Amino acid sequence: MSEVTAEPTLAAPPEPRRAPISMIGPVAWARQNLFANWWSTAITLALIYLLVRAAVGFVNWGFINAIWSVPVNAQGVANTEACRAAKGVGACWAVITEKHRFILFGTYPYEQHWRPALVCVLFIGLYIVSAMRRFWRWELSLVWIATLTLIGILMWGGVFGLSYVPQERWGGLPITLILATFGLAFAFPLAILVALGRRSQLPAIKALCVLYVELIRGVPLISLLFMASVMFPLFLPEGLNIDKLLRAQVAIILFAGAYLAEVVRAGLQALPKGQYEAADALGLSYWKKMGFIILPQALRLVIPPLVNTFIGFFKDTSLVLIIGIFDLLTAGKTAIIEPAWQGFGVEVYITLGIIYFIFCFAMSKYSAGLEAEFNRHRRR
Repeated sequence: MSEVTAEPTLAAPPEPRRAPISMIGPVAWARQNLFANWWSTAITLALIYLLVRAAVGFVNWGFINAIWSVPVNAQGVANTEACRAAKGVGACWAVITEKHRFILFGTYPYEQHWRPALVCVLFIGLYIVSAMRRFWRWELSLVWIATLTLIGILMWGGVFGLSYVPQERWGGLPITLILATFGLAFAFPLAILVALGRRSQLPAIKALCVLYVELIRGVPLISLLFMASVMFPLFLPEGLNIDKLLRAQVAIILFAGAYLAEVVRAGLQALPKGQYEAADALGLSYWKKMGFIILPQALRLVIPPLVNTFIGFFKDTSLVLIIGIFDLLTAGKTAIIEPAWQGFGVEVYITLGIIYFIFCFAMSKYSAGLEAEFNRHRRR
């Protein structure tokens, strides 16, 4: 008999198969979180019904039945009869069409509105450039100085053929951006110094920083604005007067600095003690240790609360209305004082809310991306 050698036959590899759609993906997520049992399904369907009904109602009110423009007579008075006839059924966006310049720029001279409009564009461009990490060099400070100088020239005028406009005529969105930008730009360095002072080994500096933080945090912003507007001028020498906008700006800086200082101090305390000891072992001076080792790590840890505070103070700039400064919210409220437009505040407040939301949402999304990038090494 001849020997027959049987060679092993290799089985073909199985074809890759996808996981069942009911186990992964949006369908699985919906089954687990929205339709897990009968009561979860009932609540989900009820909420879907309410959301759809609200969305359909808003679309009908805000778009389908809305009034977008109204006729204006020779005296410039708008005929709002169509809006009043449609009140409760459709929105009257004509109030935004007719009053958008006043809402955005306040009482700034009408023929010069291109100047505050350009200021808003410069502010937004400055934010975008500052958000790009490739521009995080010392030259960026020169860009800030040049841009803010140009903004001051555009708003005040009096040079290069621009007519002079006093600060009492400023208003609307530029005022909100000026208060928020200068307030946070000066409050953040102040907060870092105060946070370092609260952890100082020198009793006098520590006590001074603690007193500042506790005193400012113990009173509302409205009281500081009142003091800056009413009481502060009483302590100035006779004949010396500081502009009301500048006094409000200082109050906002001091108020924001106290809250941001506590956020920065939380980041400093969250760092392990070994980081401080390692920096000391390298023989670094105090300021080099803080600038190169401690602060960069501490600020990374507190990006969410920092941005949360930024967003809060951006919205708190609307409180300057109580001392007669025409910010965005004040200009919107004043726009509907005119008898022809009384009763259409909902449309104005929705528009103002959208503007505030755009700026706050942009800060929130940017901070989320920055936090994910800086803390990527912690997830490995």
